[in-house]
Amino acid sequence: MAAFKKIVVAALVLGGAGAVALWWLTMPQRLSEAEIAALGTGDATRGQRIFDAGGCASCHAQPKAEGDARLQLAGGVELKTPFGTFVAPNISSDPTDGIGAWSLADFANAMKNGASPAGEHLYPAFPYASYARMQPQDVADLYAFMKTLPPVVGRAKEHSLSFPFNVRRGIGLWKLVHLSDQPVVAFAEGTPEKVLQGRNLVEGAGHCGECHTPRGFDGGALTGQWLAGAVAAEGEGVVPNISPEGKGIAGWSEGDIVGYLETGFTPEFDSVGGTMAEVQKNMARLTAADREAIAAYLKVIPGHPNGFPAQAAKPGG
Repeated sequence: MAAFKKIVVAALVLGGAGAVALWWLTMPQRLSEAEIAALGTGDATRGQRIFDAGGCASCHAQPKAEGDARLQLAGGVELKTPFGTFVAPNISSDPTDGIGAWSLADFANAMKNGASPAGEHLYPAFPYASYARMQPQDVADLYAFMKTLPPVVGRAKEHSLSFPFNVRRGIGLWKLVHLSDQPVVAFAEGTPEKVLQGRNLVEGAGHCGECHTPRGFDGGALTGQWLAGAVAAEGEGVVPNISPEGKGIAGWSEGDIVGYLETGFTPEFDSVGGTMAEVQKNMARLTAADREAIAAYLKVIPGHPNGFPAQAAKPGG
């Protein structure tokens, strides 16, 4: 009997220790003081470039907004996924309903660590798994630009998620597996600066992998199949393979890719469609040098077979 009691006590102690360890491991992480200092002083002009590369207006402005209306970031766009419906929040400069009261540290922690000022995990429908790879200066520049945008009163709806996906603490485990500030594609020393700049844009602010890379059962990107294409997040159709083995793009030159990002026309004069039309609109706002950098990167990364089941593709796709 005494031995049984010892076993029970030991199990309880181990269970309690495990619970404490799990609680600690799943805590939202914050940037260190040194990392915050490394952000430097942001520049709003440079920040607009990052804003466009990130397509912030595509999710946080009203659908089909044009001109200055694209800078009214009231949120409300819904993303319906197998995990539930995520709703883009108000990220305008309103201090109550938006992020106007956020400090640079608050903003950087959201972008790089997916952590809110209140110390909660943000859902990775906000693509911080990509933004974690952004350069510190780019984060500071984007913050400076966001501060120039108009305040918009009103909060977006809450996410609509079922158990267990509505338990934010569990995202801490997801982050242990999927959150890293290291580049997806490692290049040798001496790689042209243009390619490295393309990597910064594609893997970071541009978050191209969020749509073009297949995902595992937990929704995390399978980076071993980087940009190999995927089933669309909302479950209808596929997002194409844009690695060098992707059908169509494999035969494109760098100039073809640049032209597509600028004009929305393929080398065969087909026009961009679907959700890519909004992305292309954002890419067209970048500099020619940025589009050239993106193209240079896409031509030299490892190629992969399609990352989606053959039956998921439309005939001829």
